[in-house]
Amino acid sequence: MRWTREPNSWLEVGINVHDASAFRFATRSLLLPARIGEGEVCHSFPARGYRSGVGTASLSAQFADHECSATPWAQARLLGCNDRAPLRWNRERHAASSVGAVVARIEDYALIGDCETGALVARDGSIDWLCLPRFDSESCFAKLLGDEQNGRWLLAPNNAGSVTRQYLPGTLVLETVHTVAGGTARVIDFMPLKNGNSTIVRIVEGIDGQVRMNTELVVRFDGGATIPWVNKLHDGSLNLVAGPHMLELRSEIPLSSHGTRSFASFSVTAGERVRFVLTYQASWLAAAPSAQDADALLQSTEQFWHYWSSRYHGAGSLREAASRSLITLKALTFRPTGGVVAAITTSLPEQIGGARNWDYRYCWIRDATLTLLALMASGYYDEAEAWRDWLIRAVAGSPTQLQIMYGVSGERRLTEWEVPWLAGYEGSRPVRIGNAAHTQLQLDVYGELMDALYQSRCDGLPENRRAWAIERVLLDHLTKIWARPDHGIWEMRGEPRQFTYSKVMAWVAFDRGIKSAEEFGMPGEVDEWKKLREVIHDDVCRNGYDALQQAFVQSYGGTGLDACLLRMPALGFLPPDDPRMLSTISAIERKLLVDGLVRRCDPAPSAPGPSCGEGAFLACSFWLADAYHMTGRNAEAHALLRKLLGLRNDVGLLSEEYAPEPGRLVGNFPQALSHVAMVNTVHRLTNLT
Repeated sequence: MRWTREPNSWLEVGINVHDASAFRFATRSLLLPARIGEGEVCHSFPARGYRSGVGTASLSAQFADHECSATPWAQARLLGCNDRAPLRWNRERHAASSVGAVVARIEDYALIGDCETGALVARDGSIDWLCLPRFDSESCFAKLLGDEQNGRWLLAPNNAGSVTRQYLPGTLVLETVHTVAGGTARVIDFMPLKNGNSTIVRIVEGIDGQVRMNTELVVRFDGGATIPWVNKLHDGSLNLVAGPHMLELRSEIPLSSHGTRSFASFSVTAGERVRFVLTYQASWLAAAPSAQDADALLQSTEQFWHYWSSRYHGAGSLREAASRSLITLKALTFRPTGGVVAAITTSLPEQIGGARNWDYRYCWIRDATLTLLALMASGYYDEAEAWRDWLIRAVAGSPTQLQIMYGVSGERRLTEWEVPWLAGYEGSRPVRIGNAAHTQLQLDVYGELMDALYQSRCDGLPENRRAWAIERVLLDHLTKIWARPDHGIWEMRGEPRQFTYSKVMAWVAFDRGIKSAEEFGMPGEVDEWKKLREVIHDDVCRNGYDALQQAFVQSYGGTGLDACLLRMPALGFLPPDDPRMLSTISAIERKLLVDGLVRRCDPAPSAPGPSCGEGAFLACSFWLADAYHMTGRNAEAHALLRKLLGLRNDVGLLSEEYAPEPGRLVGNFPQALSHVAMVNTVHRLTNLT
């Protein structure tokens, strides 16, 4: 439903349902006295989607038993306002073109996961995103990119109140505490480590008083599209099937179904627990004969995460912040293969309402070295070795077919298509599945791969028997292609260019090949590699540096800057105190900083890459802190780190970018590269590197 009105005005809304029922509007600033169909029951409830000074309120009803239709007769009053305004009502409630669906801000989500997939839980108790059985599978809850009709699972108090939440210390177990007029209850959400089937467990526990709770389950398989067939089994559990997919919900209170929704209302008092266990499996397999013990699953899940996180002892006063990012990184790791996905989401926009919405549920070679360094410096050598081995398997084959990203098992065909039935996060369209950038030529991945494998040797990881032979073949191919234009680290979708950073990373590839040969006795064409290393270095310094700006620029012959060039000292291309590097840092400060944070590159509206509306790129902001530290500007490095840590949400998560105006996290979430960069910066500034 969508109503448009002037700000600070009366809003007239009518709601008809087939019979009187408990319901709530989950939002912020409006009180809506309304009557409902039979019995004309009057309720007051907060309405979500209104912000002061904004002339559009987008409201969405959550009913305990069925859908509603709206008619313009009842009235709702904005507190403190007494004037009336005309009402316009749009009947296209569920059309994909509507932007009226109410979704949480990106920072209002928390992650739960089982190291094979993950779910996003909003502060209001709604699980709005879940792909099964893998990170890159199609979703069964997709409200995040649409509305309730695209799937979600709500579990929250009947009445609005205050909400606080946290992860239980050292775990990925989420605790949300709801305080309402009648009492206090907490909801514990988690996914046990996968043992055959993915499972979500939700436990409601009364703390004091009595709290009335509602739950509503709407499942839409195949990316928010397919309505399942729902059966209620003899033990009261729900069985939801469509094609190859099956979900089974076992709970201690019976759920009713009406249309395409399943729901229940119940109360908890102090010390009372109500448990829900939702399990996914292939539809042709027999369901488990009995419910899993939710309390036992909670205990084993806490034990797993406590043991894993207790192995990290670094970072001093910043240990908790770094540990939370490492736990997030572990949750983004596909445990069967060791691949690390960039995020669990697709199509969360880099600019709200924009079209730069990409699928990040894959593994990027670009992130290889940074991820490896974060894991090894933290003492997680098993995960580092698994990631290193995933890299080698993924790139094995013809060097001419090296990709920039792969599926979680190393899949290569990541065909991109647009989803017509999803309206997009806050109307940001299109929603994309797959990523067409996987076919691009990006020369930087050669350097990232060679650097990762060199760093693994330096830190003592056991040698992989395939690694060096593959590296030599890749270097041989790079000798033939390093001078070509490419699409660059930011996956520009325009014409290829001579990107400076791509050439720097080609230099890194040969440099690490030379060092692996000289330091570890690997056989190779060292003399040839040394000559090429010198040629590429001279080429970058001659063509990638703009003497007028006194800065390295994004591409040869251009004038635009690129924040990825902040990594040049860390990569060893130039010493930190090189005058060209110092002046490049100064130029980036002048032109790319916004509210003290770093944009990726110059905001040229006509450029085919990141647009002028893009937010600050968080990884680049951490790289600036690294550059400050390496050039002796330690106070500024620590100040910037503190600022960046302050951008995390209430449970310590970061997305890809931050939009200073309107002060929101944007981009896919939670973002591995942001968390990896944060861990590495914390380690650098606390001398753990």
